[in-house]
Amino acid sequence: MSIVDEIKHSFKTGSVLTRLIYVNLAVFVAVKVIQVLFFLMGAGAEATYMIIQWLAVPAMISEILTRPWTIFTYMFLHEGFLHILFNILWLYWFGRIFLEYLDEKKLLGVYILGGLAGAALYILSFNLFPAFAEILPVSRALGASAAVLAIVISISVYVPNYTITLLFIGPVKLKYIAVFMVVLDIISIAGANPGGHIAHLGGALFGWFFIRQYRKGNDITRGITVLLQKASAWFKSGKKLKVEYKKPRSDYEYNLQKAERQKLIDDILEKISKSGYESLTKEEKEILFRTSKKP
Repeated sequence: MSIVDEIKHSFKTGSVLTRLIYVNLAVFVAVKVIQVLFFLMGAGAEATYMIIQWLAVPAMISEILTRPWTIFTYMFLHEGFLHILFNILWLYWFGRIFLEYLDEKKLLGVYILGGLAGAALYILSFNLFPAFAEILPVSRALGASAAVLAIVISISVYVPNYTITLLFIGPVKLKYIAVFMVVLDIISIAGANPGGHIAHLGGALFGWFFIRQYRKGNDITRGITVLLQKASAWFKSGKKLKVEYKKPRSDYEYNLQKAERQKLIDDILEKISKSGYESLTKEEKEILFRTSKKP
């Protein structure tokens, strides 16, 4: 199997987190390759900048109306190597923690909606505050930071006392990392990249709001995940729906499966009584959740 085949297989069989990382890397490499080709053909800096201009989200509302796709493409677009490196690392670290407690659909939903929230706050702020009037016509935002920060804040609010070990610092709870990131973005608005930091705060705000609603029983990412699933199914041409017909189970088979399922639930409940809910694996939590929804 070639490297390309291995990457395709990894993308196809990998988690949503793996696919998000691959998409970000693929867009970064593709843009850089196109910029190199333009350079070799003597197209000049304006031609290479044109790619960024067509994928980054502008602050001017009139420009957004002519390029509405940029509110999505900007959250996968990076110019500098360090920019994408740190975003990928944060996405990987906190995405893995996220998936310990929540599922892949919610991870994708938080990423996309967090990115959209970042773009919305960025556009609103640049059109509202006089401080940005001079740079409004030329300002553009790009990068996955808002989407990634939405994941960071959401899982930090959900399990605030989850502890990770940071190099040179030691054990730190997620809630302190979240507070540090938000405060850092707030005080950095008056710096060299105000649009970026405002977009980060939009993503952070969505991450917080998502968990607040999720604890009330409202999954606000469900709509976008359903929409993405339908879009994915639409692009997969040539595949027909396969319908399987199963014979009714006998009473013996039904009662046997019911007894096995009940034993599994009893084992999970016993584990909770001994070690607490947090000791459960992701699969055990999902089994318990599905069982609680059944009449």
